[in-house]
Amino acid sequence: MATILIADDSQTSRKAISSVLTPLGHTVIEADNGAEAWNKVNARKPDVVILDILMPKMGGFELSRQIKNTAGLSHIGIIMLTSLKQQSNKFWGLKQGADFYLTKPTHPKELIECVTKLLETPK
Repeated sequence: MATILIADDSQTSRKAISSVLTPLGHTVIEADNGAEAWNKVNARKPDVVILDILMPKMGGFELSRQIKNTAGLSHIGIIMLTSLKQQSNKFWGLKQGADFYLTKPTHPKELIECVTKLLETPK
């Protein structure tokens, strides 16, 4: 299956997301801030990154932009999963390279559908 990085400063959120994806056979790695996530993206080259926008050390918008603008990483699927519900944030998140923008709380089925679509998309 796939390697998925969950980048969120909330341990509760990371564990909830992991509990949805791990039973499907995915390998889940975690980061609690944007800088740690960036290091893990470079080291592990996950298939999908699920990230929050509001994180210490590097926000989700910047992390998404860096992934999409870096050769060898730009193919990685990105799902922004955040509590920011404003349309302007969704617009900006998609403009920064996110493939999907979901708001918390999200239904596990919706998250699984987004991950599945990203994994089925040819790189």
